[in-house]
Amino acid sequence: MRPCSPPSTALRAVPVALAALLAACSPSPHPDTAVVAIGAVQGDAARSPLEGREVVVEGVVTADFSRQLDGWFLQDGGDGDPATSDALFVSAENAFAVRAGDRVRVRGRVFEHGEGEATLTALRPLALEPLGRGEAAAAVLDAAPADWERYEGMHVRIAAPLTVSGHRDLARRGVLLAAFDGRLPAPTEAAAPGPAAAAVAADNARRTLLLDDGRGDEDPPAIWYLPDDAQAPRAGSTIDGAEGIVDQRWGRYRLQLTAPVQLQAAPRPGPPRVAGDVRIATLNLENLFNGDGRGGGFPTERGAGSSEQLAAQLERLAATMAALDPDVVALAELENDGYAATSSIAQLVAALNRDGADWRFADAGRGPGTDAIRVGLVHRASRVRALGAPATLDGGPFGQRSRSPLAQAYVPVAGSADAGPAFVVVANHFKSKGCGEAGGADRDQGDGQGCWNALRSDSARRLMRWLAEDPTGSGSDLIAIVGDLNAYAQEDPIRILREAGWHDALGDAGTHYTYLHEGQAGRLDHALLSPALAARLAGAAIWHNNADEPQNVGYRAANGRPQDGAPWRSSDHDPVLVGLRLRTP
Repeated sequence: MRPCSPPSTALRAVPVALAALLAACSPSPHPDTAVVAIGAVQGDAARSPLEGREVVVEGVVTADFSRQLDGWFLQDGGDGDPATSDALFVSAENAFAVRAGDRVRVRGRVFEHGEGEATLTALRPLALEPLGRGEAAAAVLDAAPADWERYEGMHVRIAAPLTVSGHRDLARRGVLLAAFDGRLPAPTEAAAPGPAAAAVAADNARRTLLLDDGRGDEDPPAIWYLPDDAQAPRAGSTIDGAEGIVDQRWGRYRLQLTAPVQLQAAPRPGPPRVAGDVRIATLNLENLFNGDGRGGGFPTERGAGSSEQLAAQLERLAATMAALDPDVVALAELENDGYAATSSIAQLVAALNRDGADWRFADAGRGPGTDAIRVGLVHRASRVRALGAPATLDGGPFGQRSRSPLAQAYVPVAGSADAGPAFVVVANHFKSKGCGEAGGADRDQGDGQGCWNALRSDSARRLMRWLAEDPTGSGSDLIAIVGDLNAYAQEDPIRILREAGWHDALGDAGTHYTYLHEGQAGRLDHALLSPALAARLAGAAIWHNNADEPQNVGYRAANGRPQDGAPWRSSDHDPVLVGLRLRTP
């Protein structure tokens, strides 16, 4: 092969410090005749000290992503400085043909690839000279580095297990979010808002590594680096043997994998069993919308996009609730479409009763609330009896912001006779953390609680005042506040309730989760008991049948149909189950 640029017998590697000095002293945009160490091009900062200049570098091609990522990576033998990377990205815009293992000399102009601060130091090649074949040793990492910049562009092998922590972009972009040293907790699940939560967030960022498939296109037909029988790994699975190129693209560092990984799949857990004679559960339904209720009206505003997807959703929800075997369930993200036979709640109950069960729903007449979604309550008529009419709380922070709470009193039954005291279950769904329209105190305060924390806190206080007025008229002090409160265990709304005497049925904060966000596990779904009811607590558990499962096995996924009839990924939230001792001995 003829060289693309005439070689010079005078070319030699120049140390970093000397290269920087030459660059600073020379006003010419043209390169020096000497080969510059790649470490001199990278420098020890986020951007190259030689940006905009022409340089000559030599190295070995470690990976060619020209077709997928518009370039390839070049690595030399190092400059002796541990603060600088020994590799860089070479743009494929001049279409020089290379393959992994080629040793080449390249003349080109230094630039920063990408936008903003998270850029990749790169070279626009002007000439290329082949020098035969070679090999660039992989840097071996057995722990998360303090700064990935030092490894930017380099061939790296991870000699420590990585834990699968998130998979939101797996089906769409072939990306898994992995972590060193175990799973990543939601900062305000593990620590108090403010500096303590910020320290957890910083540690999470340090431990996080994105595993990418080396492609820039979307919706890959398969995830090539995962085993064929593990295309949808649960969070909590572990990965060994991750090897690839440290890339900085789309705002984050990532490892563009160059070889398949070894996956130890996390097993799916069986449903929990809790003690007690009455069991209460709470479950966010992930937008149960049923079109027009007659098989048409799809795609819906939220949730299922077809009648087939709705059928899959209902089957999975029914399987989840059958496996949990509760007596009362508080529901969230239910379509606010009334209580007729064509309503979403009526059709959910019909699905629950297909095998002869006797589920009933609480009929509030309208709503509760005016939002597109609402909360709901369902119960097993052979186990508990609804006592009186349900009660709802509107106004103030509820309605268009937080969904209106729904309270219903129940009595345990045995046959046709009452078998225990009345108790009250209150279904809730507080305002989410999204920042749309947030202003004033509801803006993100930078303490880890996100937007609308003030409104959620107000919701907690108003809820307690309402319950103190006995809205169901039952006279019972056995009350359970359950549902999706959109606040992690250490955040203000949960703290306000606990400090007022409400007991967390699941115990210590920081050790539980019902939801994954950006690979961080925390508890948005809660069960808080009045002091009198807490004295009757027999047990509580979370069933991780949903949050750890990737979206590409969900009811809306094209490949999700084989899972129908099973409880896996029936929602994006895990259900909480609480056991109580309520029946009279």
